[in-house]
Amino acid sequence: MRTYLDHAASSPIVPEAVQAFTARLGSAGNASSLHTSGRAARAVLEDAREQLADDLGAHPTEVVFTSGGTEADNLAIQGAWRARPAGTIGRRDRLIRSAVEHPAVTETMTALEREGADVAVVGVDRECVLDLEALAAALTVPTMLTSVMWVNNETGTVQPIDEVVALARNADSWVHSDAIQAVGHVPVHFADSGLDLLSVSAHKVGGPVGIGALLARRELPLRAYAFGGGQERDLRSGTAAPALAAAFAAAVHRAVKNLEAETERLARLTDRLRFAIHLFGGVSNGRPGSPGILNVSFPGVRADNLLMLLDAAGIDCSTGSACTAGVNQPSPVLLAMGRSEDEALESLRFSLGWNSHAGDMQRAVEALPQALRRARLAAGGPDTEIVALDG
Repeated sequence: MRTYLDHAASSPIVPEAVQAFTARLGSAGNASSLHTSGRAARAVLEDAREQLADDLGAHPTEVVFTSGGTEADNLAIQGAWRARPAGTIGRRDRLIRSAVEHPAVTETMTALEREGADVAVVGVDRECVLDLEALAAALTVPTMLTSVMWVNNETGTVQPIDEVVALARNADSWVHSDAIQAVGHVPVHFADSGLDLLSVSAHKVGGPVGIGALLARRELPLRAYAFGGGQERDLRSGTAAPALAAAFAAAVHRAVKNLEAETERLARLTDRLRFAIHLFGGVSNGRPGSPGILNVSFPGVRADNLLMLLDAAGIDCSTGSACTAGVNQPSPVLLAMGRSEDEALESLRFSLGWNSHAGDMQRAVEALPQALRRARLAAGGPDTEIVALDG
């Protein structure tokens, strides 16, 4: 039996999403076609759009379906960049992001620097919380878009989105938030947030891989960066996927409907795991926020070694850092938080979700002492036995 504690990477699909997906999967019809089958496909797509809008506090016309969170982030940033005023007077070439954004944001802005974008990066403190004074200073330069992640995907830290929106609005900047780790874990209401753009993804909340959405205010003159048949408000062309959209909407509806109870349940489970890990010498990274994400460092232990030992014991978790060609790299998020490279390489992320339960915590707690002992020996540390906890 495996214990899955990597929901922040991808959460298993919920039964409601499976049912919604399979109910539509065998049906014919392109949602852009005018015949009866096409209209039936369109009805499924628009029902899903309306359900998502209702659950996320948006108008249905503000829901732009994408292939996932990465495309939603790209559409927000590239769409804003291409919508900036032309000419030299009033031109807004600045893009602002936090230092702890997902690569979908950081790499997109890096690419746009080659087109003349002035990218300003705002730092965070040791708890992963955005420096609002630094953001205010960055916004003194005419800015087209400010992008700050709502919940950090590695530490679970919740950013002060209300303050970010207020500062960006005062500077006449559009404001975007990657809310992919927020939906289903903290209250998200697009209209009330004051955001212009918000990215969501299905598979982080128990929906299928391959679909997400960008919520974009109706009056926003966003520009497409890829072209085709003009679907999705002429912002994201391509044949619609009604079955995926229906499953996406079903997963988000379940997550939002059960938010309060699920938040409390996950917080209890995460607290239990955190307590045990601290007794084993682990140190938490980031201010507690999203109840399902726990990022911890084990001093003197290579996280990649510990991850593989836990994997052998049947525990799935993550280093929470970029991995290129099989070479583990220090987490840019932890480095931005002021950790050294060695400290950043000692970090593991445990993330819980809808099917996590007390037995998962118990198995993780039982596996950790032996895994830690062997990981410390591999790192040249002392052979110190760690006493397992009962109950």
